[in-house]
Amino acid sequence: MWLWFHKLASPPHAFRIAGQLRPWFFWPAIALLVVGAYGGLVLAPEDYQQRDAFRIIYVHVPSASLSLMVYTIMAVAAAIGLIWRMKLAHAVAAACAPVGAWFTVLALATGSIWGRPMWGTWWEWDPRLTSELILLFLYLGYMALRASFEDTQRADRASAVLAIVGVVNVPIVKYSVVWWNSLHQAPSISKLDAPSIDSSMLWPLLLMIAAFVLYFAAVLCDRLRAEILRRERNAGWLSQGLAIS
Repeated sequence: MWLWFHKLASPPHAFRIAGQLRPWFFWPAIALLVVGAYGGLVLAPEDYQQRDAFRIIYVHVPSASLSLMVYTIMAVAAAIGLIWRMKLAHAVAAACAPVGAWFTVLALATGSIWGRPMWGTWWEWDPRLTSELILLFLYLGYMALRASFEDTQRADRASAVLAIVGVVNVPIVKYSVVWWNSLHQAPSISKLDAPSIDSSMLWPLLLMIAAFVLYFAAVLCDRLRAEILRRERNAGWLSQGLAIS
């Protein structure tokens, strides 16, 4: 197991594997995105209260879910890099941050678009919205902190601490609608009992979430390879073209 762990931490090996896996993530993501979008925007019936406005969930829910998932992955990678001094783990964390920030922006934007006709306002300092905005600030703070150091190792250590501390906000975002009185609707899918959403609306949403996850994995492969190239630009394996594919 440890041999596999250390092999995966090798920049040449990770660079090659990421390049090989990328198309296996990207093309299924596109296929699921097309089917899920068609199912959600065309086949799913209107909601009896929200009418067609509910269809924004097919973008909002996946992007909100990915904003939390990506931050968790970033924090775990940062912790691995900090504890085991694994440079590749820091590279994974650095590659995650911009992608997670964009998912958070998309979640906030689509939530505001939905909130205008439903709540009568573009923004409300609701616990879910506020904690999601804090999540965006954590992403931006992580990237700004990394950029403030010229030395890569110091940037890795400082930003890793911020990522690990900031992960406490993830369960706050997740359970804010349960812990506090919130305008945001309660969970509809991740419940102990059956999901409170009709199956004709649920299956396109699940496909869209899967599509977003696979798309994130494909983009992460690209960004990780770019981050490895930046960090290993003077390495012998790179100059000899041993891992480029």
